[in-house]
Amino acid sequence: MMKKEYLRIDKVIGPLIEMSNVTDVSYGEVVDIMAGDGAVKKGKVIRIEEDKVVIQVFENTSGLSTSNASVSFLKEAFELPLSRDILGRTFDGLGRPMDLGGEIYSRKKYNINGRPINPVARKYPRNFIQTGISSIDALMTLIRGQKLPIFSGNGMPHNELAIQIVRQAKLGEESNEDFAIIFAAIGVKHDDADFFKRSLVEANAMDRVAMFINYANDPIAERINTPRCALSAAEYLAFEEGMQILVVMSDITSYCEALREVSSAKEEVPSRKGYPGYLYSDLASLYERAGMIKDKPGSITFLPILTMPNDDITHPIPDLTGYITEGQIVMGRELFQNNVYPPINVLPSLSRLMKDGIGKGYTREDHPDLANQLFSSYSRVQDVRALAQIIGEDDLGEVDRKYMEFGRAFESRFVTQGFTQNRDINATLDLGWEILRILPKEELNRLDPDLIEKYYVKKD
Repeated sequence: MMKKEYLRIDKVIGPLIEMSNVTDVSYGEVVDIMAGDGAVKKGKVIRIEEDKVVIQVFENTSGLSTSNASVSFLKEAFELPLSRDILGRTFDGLGRPMDLGGEIYSRKKYNINGRPINPVARKYPRNFIQTGISSIDALMTLIRGQKLPIFSGNGMPHNELAIQIVRQAKLGEESNEDFAIIFAAIGVKHDDADFFKRSLVEANAMDRVAMFINYANDPIAERINTPRCALSAAEYLAFEEGMQILVVMSDITSYCEALREVSSAKEEVPSRKGYPGYLYSDLASLYERAGMIKDKPGSITFLPILTMPNDDITHPIPDLTGYITEGQIVMGRELFQNNVYPPINVLPSLSRLMKDGIGKGYTREDHPDLANQLFSSYSRVQDVRALAQIIGEDDLGEVDRKYMEFGRAFESRFVTQGFTQNRDINATLDLGWEILRILPKEELNRLDPDLIEKYYVKKD
């Protein structure tokens, strides 16, 4: 069948082009746009109204004019060729190789919009993934198949935390399953992308990682496809190759801002803070691609990172993300200013799936009670600190002074750990007990007496 070519564009608006008198096209169809200089740019159809279409161009639209370009509709959706060979490779935001490894050749191509998981076919996440970071493993445990975002702020070390998780993450001790990581960098600066690559090469972790990098100076439209390409690669490895996949994505805020820019160019009615009204469903179309499917051995665990504008957790991006995902890891500005790394603010952080993936048979029998006690005691520390600011620490009661000591030890020894420090779950839980020994036994009201007898008793 002959490919129909159109020689007239009505308008070029930012990353969009408008055309009329177009017939027989479908939503999401891929388009080739040949500019006057012979360069071919890719795009896709994002709106159809009778015979008018709006096309989103994945590359820069400079040099395109209404009369010097030709547009061909390719009768297919945007697809990626995928195979196991993507591991150890680096791609741009549209899934094209950026390294010197050549093209990916595969008989199979996959639509980047993914394959929606039937809710009835989902399997409940159970097994734990060890990140080697005490505050996450003990208090907001990451479960295989979970969506657990990291809420950060500008200037905080979320990129370092992301790389540390990518480097250290592993399945349980008894597991011999294939484990790989998809890392997507959305709208990042070149030096950040270089830091990601360099850290993975230095840690010899690159062979189990596939990277998708979209730079801050790349076209906006490419940014909208980067997470979709990364998640399509994850779906292929998890559900076709049976691997356990961890997807780490930084930064979802850049993605949402690209969405806002394209929405504004389309002249859509804005919602909160100028973001499009469909931001919730758009984010859900990404986040819900994580999970596990019955009768399939693979899983996708999703760790998106987003920087909260002005550290505002009520901003639309973290707010809507919180509704879709199963918890959050919140980074605290105050801890960061006190040189705590990673500056994870334990109290507003939680993992909603943690209760079913820890304890006997998963991590260790004392884990659930110990986590509850650490949360409870650290929460009391905040009250005691507020009181100490009024009356001074010297005038506090003996027990309250112990809580102050516990709070300092908890932040400086348990939450704080080096960028290259990898603690296994047993070392993390033992450290938790060690810090709890600062408090009198009577204060440990969230712990089973048998566990206190077994683990709290001071060791020589």
